[in-house]
Amino acid sequence: MTRARKGLIDLSSTSYYHLIARCVRRAFLCGEDKYTGKNFDHRRTWLVERIKLLSSVFSIEIAAYAIMSNHYHLVVKVNRQQALSWSEIEVISRWHKLYKGSPIVDRSLLGDALSEAEELLKSELIEKWRAS
Repeated sequence: MTRARKGLIDLSSTSYYHLIARCVRRAFLCGEDKYTGKNFDHRRTWLVERIKLLSSVFSIEIAAYAIMSNHYHLVVKVNRQQALSWSEIEVISRWHKLYKGSPIVDRSLLGDALSEAEELLKSELIEKWRAS
């Protein structure tokens, strides 16, 4: 059974984690599917590029990886100190590489004055993004 990440990750114990993701129902991630004869090797390059992108956005270092025909393994190191050292602008910039963001944060970036409540919400959002 799956469990929430916050229940699995304890950075005070270790910053290294082994991650696995697999396909279901005989689906192929990479390689040749002997049942259909289709080749899915083009996905390997896409997956490596995606791993590189995500590693560059988040404070995650890739220690090792293996891409198999129906699953992949990653050994990652969470660099918590790096994430904590990022300025609010850096956190926003990294978040916007993958997600739309928030209207309040966008208004702030445009130089609009925010109310005290909006500033508080903006700070809470940025800290949530930093922790993600």
